[in-house]
Amino acid sequence: MIERFYLKEFLTFKEADLEFHPGLVVFTGPSGSGKSILMRSILASVGLENVEAQICESSVSWVIDEERFGLQNESINIFRHVKKEKTRYFINNQSTSKSSMESISSTHLRHLSLKDYSDFEASALLNLIDDRIIATNPQHKINLELHRIKFAEFKTFSEKLRLIEEQEKHLAELKEFAAYEINKIDTIKPKIGEDEELNIIKKQLSKKEKIEKAIEQSQGIFLYESHVSSVLGLLDVDSAFFDDAMNELRGIFESSLERLEELEEVSVESVLDRIEQISELKRRYGSVEEALIYRDQKVLELESYERIEHSKADLFKQISLLKSQLEVTANELSNLRHGVLKDTLKTLNSYLGMLYLREATLELEPCILNEAGTDKAILGLSGTKLDKLSSGEFNRLRLALLALGVENMSGDGGVLMLDEIDANLSGEESMSVAKVLRHLSTRYQIFVISHQPQLTSMGQQHFLIYKDNESRVRELNDSERIEEIARIISGEAISDEAIGFARDLFERSRGL
Repeated sequence: MIERFYLKEFLTFKEADLEFHPGLVVFTGPSGSGKSILMRSILASVGLENVEAQICESSVSWVIDEERFGLQNESINIFRHVKKEKTRYFINNQSTSKSSMESISSTHLRHLSLKDYSDFEASALLNLIDDRIIATNPQHKINLELHRIKFAEFKTFSEKLRLIEEQEKHLAELKEFAAYEINKIDTIKPKIGEDEELNIIKKQLSKKEKIEKAIEQSQGIFLYESHVSSVLGLLDVDSAFFDDAMNELRGIFESSLERLEELEEVSVESVLDRIEQISELKRRYGSVEEALIYRDQKVLELESYERIEHSKADLFKQISLLKSQLEVTANELSNLRHGVLKDTLKTLNSYLGMLYLREATLELEPCILNEAGTDKAILGLSGTKLDKLSSGEFNRLRLALLALGVENMSGDGGVLMLDEIDANLSGEESMSVAKVLRHLSTRYQIFVISHQPQLTSMGQQHFLIYKDNESRVRELNDSERIEEIARIISGEAISDEAIGFARDLFERSRGL
């Protein structure tokens, strides 16, 4: 529930500080006093509306999913929206985004408007029926969850099969392309470092004749080797350094000549062709290493294509088995739903009768297998389509569905906010709405703006919004409530008859 609300500087409001109780909370006041502004501000404080207030703050008893939102729960969680140069949002003084605040709030608070058809969706109606079963048969909840888990597995396998079948349409092309890519690299058979080696050979080939001629011209140095050694001996100088140098030079010349002799067998054209092949691979793949990695990937792809038929056969078996199991559980779920359908409709129509509405029809139609089974719940109101209902009928039909849900609710339903739900209703219709809201307030904290004495008298907490130079709001005590109800009945000139009727309404509401 929302335990406290604070507002500062928004339109006609300078400041408001309110403490709320559980149950039915009613706001009344003259037209233009600021009732809708206050409701919008409460929604804005928890991220469900956009307003330009300086501060909107609500203290709530909701439990936040700490792991999902990265926030820590306090005994009372404080949601705050602050407007300075820009609007910022906080939960327990920790900065957060409006979308995160909205995600948290939307699981605890519902703002019922004419644009919201969620209560009439087939899934919501089916949940109502399932909740009635679970109230007397807790195993039904377990069976529903098992069915959902198995259906999720069925969907996963079905998606895998769909992808395989999609691949199969192009399988021949994919296999041909993979084999072509592998063959293209295998034909060249590149080796890591080969390109550097080829460039060295190319360089050597280009200088082969020059090197051979230069070595030939330099061979004469060895003719004077013995003379140099003799001179060094006469000079009493150790000739080892000279002998080593000459031996090293002789080795260089010999190995170079051997290498040049080997190059005699090498075709310059073949080297250039090989360099071009390697260069083409590098242009295409980036490097020889990357070309070889790509080739290995294509080999794995080709192997996977060849395994597809085997995988497909396995998936067919798994999907067929799961579908058979799901059809059995869906049939069991459907039988239980049909078993409570008549009683569910009877209870719903009792609320509709209380709300002065025509009887409804509630049917279960077969549909394709899904996570809830094979049932689709369809609601009608004496043949009238939902989009053809008046706003009053629409709101009252939704109240009847909510009241039906409360019967099987074991915990707190959260917060409901309603905008002038009793507008344009007769006294009897307004009283019927008030009684249903009082019934809903056993599980929900409900905020409602009212213009009718019947609903106002039913409130478990009553706030008056009024205006002098600015909009103000205050909680009324019992005697003040009677006076405000009388004002709603007779206008600003309150008569004794209006006071008497207001007191009677108020006292009767206390006896509920």
